[in-house]
Amino acid sequence: TLLTPKELTVLTRIAQGFRYGEIADLEGISRHTVHAHIKNMYSKLSVHSRSEAVHEAMQLGLIEKGLPRH
Repeated sequence: TLLTPKELTVLTRIAQGFRYGEIADLEGISRHTVHAHIKNMYSKLSVHSRSEAVHEAMQLGLIEKGLPRH
């Protein structure tokens, strides 16, 4: 796949509506690490925003539409 497992997890959390700090807490990583994953994702997906990243990932079948927030 295009994204690493952790990048995909972070992107899924973004799609669910979680903020960066919440993602860091949920995944047991620092906010800095969340930002690093997001920067890498944006580059790999050729996007510049959260909404573009989620849209592109759905188009590529990397994440499902209508993910519930846990």
